[in-house]
Amino acid sequence: MRVLAIDYGDARTGIAVSDPTGSIVGRTEVIHSRNAQKTAEAIRALAAETGAQALVMGFPRNMDGSEGPRAALYREFAALVEQVCAMPVTLWDERRTTVEAHQILSDCNYHGKKRKNTVDAVAASLILEGYLAFLKK
Repeated sequence: MRVLAIDYGDARTGIAVSDPTGSIVGRTEVIHSRNAQKTAEAIRALAAETGAQALVMGFPRNMDGSEGPRAALYREFAALVEQVCAMPVTLWDERRTTVEAHQILSDCNYHGKKRKNTVDAVAASLILEGYLAFLKK
């Protein structure tokens, strides 16, 4: 089963898509848009293009597990994606994914604009890896 992961953001949304077996991350990209409707439509197009059968979206939680301050916004966007894609969206705890993504990019010597344009895709990959590991259990 191919899974598409979403790291939603105000200006950039990271996307990661698994391989056909749902074992590893196979593709990443970034959608550059501040418009939620356009972002959801781009996700629909990517889901159709890649044959994704499941959608998982990072969901902001505080370190104590409670919902973060942007939780309502993310729930709204997940509902929009479900409507546009006609597929359910699984909300997945994204605690520390952006921090880890920045660390990975620093370790690989990605800085400045190069990092800014890549960090969301890396964060989406981390969301996808966590979700795929959960499915294997």
